[in-house]
Amino acid sequence: MIRKALQPAITAEDEARAAEILGRVRRMEVRTHRLVNDALAGRYASVFKGRGMDFDRVRNYVPGDDVRTIDWNVTARTGEAHIKVFTEERELTILLLIDISASADFGSVENSKRELAAEAAGVLAASAIRNRDKVGVILFCDEVELYIPPGKGRSHIMRIIREILFFRPHRKGTHIGHALDFANRVLHRRAVIFLVSDFCLGAPQEEKLKSLLTKLQVTSRRHDVIAVSVTDPREESLPDVGLLCIEDAETGEVVELNTARAEVRDSYAKQARQRRENTVNKIRSRGIDLLECINGENWMPQLMGFFQNRRQRSG
Repeated sequence: MIRKALQPAITAEDEARAAEILGRVRRMEVRTHRLVNDALAGRYASVFKGRGMDFDRVRNYVPGDDVRTIDWNVTARTGEAHIKVFTEERELTILLLIDISASADFGSVENSKRELAAEAAGVLAASAIRNRDKVGVILFCDEVELYIPPGKGRSHIMRIIREILFFRPHRKGTHIGHALDFANRVLHRRAVIFLVSDFCLGAPQEEKLKSLLTKLQVTSRRHDVIAVSVTDPREESLPDVGLLCIEDAETGEVVELNTARAEVRDSYAKQARQRRENTVNKIRSRGIDLLECINGENWMPQLMGFFQNRRQRSG
């Protein structure tokens, strides 16, 4: 059961920050309007498969029709063979699973990873709404904190972005599996799920990654799952500043490192890079598409390339 958080009052500084983020999303929409439409509008249905079919009408059977579509009730009532005619369901449900654990608040550049997730979610939601699809969101840490059912409209997008930016979770850890289980319970028809996370799973990393891969594979049998990795460049590099205390935002564990030593910095970078590449490669090995967004870099070319690749594969 999802608890309703008692959220602290939003300050004027928070409001200004929200306006800045929303302004960036709007400018990004304007700047990429033609590119987004080229990638999605008109071809959106070919990018995302598995929407299903809606019943349209019945008509008289003609030789060559698939006998499996015969409507036996109408045929018996009229004395003439009739078949069911279906039309492809155009409306998709997009569900954004957003990781708001404590590690998402880290950022070594102008924005935090959570703000990067809000921008990415805003563009994805705006693209879906433009194609008359519904968008919902699940905010999670090591439990589901907030669920906004799929809806439409600009005000709905603004609410989604605002909640991603400012919702205060009860807990700090990460458990993506719980969010996937919740999504499977609330989604009764096939949907497109964007899982936006930094994939900082905590220790034991391999055990938690194995569990995550199992959950992803189960979910991908019912839904189209796309992982979106949001990372920060400082997570794979240390500055040369002498003794440095690093605190795990989710567990509170503190480690002291001597960053003046090149071998310490190199070892840290190597381990962080191997951990990220291992996670990315194993997710992709299960047939899950994964888009990488790096904080402080322009991630739109990767997004457009991602949709282009999916369109080519489906073609």
